[in-house]
Amino acid sequence: MTNLKDIKGTFAIDPEHSLLGFSARHAMVSKVHGSFRSFEGTAKGSVADPANGKIFVTFRTDSIDTGNAKRDAHLRSADFFDSEQFPTGSFESTSIEVDDDELTVTGQLTLHGVTNPVTIPFEFGGAQVGPDGVLRIGFEGATTISRQQWGLTWNAALEAGGVMVKDKVKLEIEIEAVQQSEEY
Repeated sequence: MTNLKDIKGTFAIDPEHSLLGFSARHAMVSKVHGSFRSFEGTAKGSVADPANGKIFVTFRTDSIDTGNAKRDAHLRSADFFDSEQFPTGSFESTSIEVDDDELTVTGQLTLHGVTNPVTIPFEFGGAQVGPDGVLRIGFEGATTISRQQWGLTWNAALEAGGVMVKDKVKLEIEIEAVQQSEEY
């Protein structure tokens, strides 16, 4: 296994082994979990010199999947992501900090045509050279955002009080990235 401090180069996210997920409280009693199924991203830099690193991720809003076709159609509609008008979302890092086996990535998250800063702490999952001779690295991170900051304001009042969809959404990210080059 490679030490985190030794990792450098250009990496591409392996979407088959990664997750761009979320959870949100529904009807004040349970959580709905989902993810974006279509995404891609790159990371360039050296962990030993994180100030010069860069991460960029794009995802298709119409690839949202909560396991319920009716709910997914509603999330793609103008009430939420308006996938027809805003087919993609993106994240671009503005700073990366490293502390032992943790990375703190701050960047600009664009959803629904609105861009706001987000900070995501990541834990290093490990690094291995696979049977194909290629270095793979893994990270897991999570943060909570207010969906209203991105203009995602649809809701419905509940008879007993409260609302149908909580404003706070937890972003859950698991990344496996494959080294494309040792250069960055």
